Amino acid sequence: MVDKVVTSSGKNKAAIARATISKGTGKVRVNKVPIEIYEPKFGRLKMQEALKLAGDVVSEMDIDVNVRGGGLMGQANAVRTAIARGIVDWTNDTNIRDTYMAYDRNLIVNNSRQKESKKFGGPGARAKYQKSYR
Repeated sequence: MVDKVVTSSGKNKAAIARATISKGTGKVRVNKVPIEIYEPKFGRLKMQEALKLAGDVVSEMDIDVNVRGGGLMGQANAVRTAIARGIVDWTNDTNIRDTYMAYDRNLIVNNSRQKESKKFGGPGARAKYQKSYR
């Protein structure tokens, strides 16, 4: 029998995380670094929310996440979305999905906010150059 492998992804701002979930012993790695020693600590805690809410189901799977782009917290949010989606796909359990949705909708749904594009007449999207009459 071929081992079941599930791939999932999560996005936040410019960060894109791709998670691969396979049968294993509960190891979670982010960019080949164990999640237990991932820095910064606040980002690590955000990533571990998805694992803690799932409970004991995580102990029978290995999760390998690859994340690129964006900043530290954008990457952390993308990783937590990828992990949560992967766990839901792996287990096919609606209770876990409902738990995630009740806790925080962004665990399942990507945050779609993006940077507004720059317009002419100013240095950014909304700001305009200063006007002088004399």
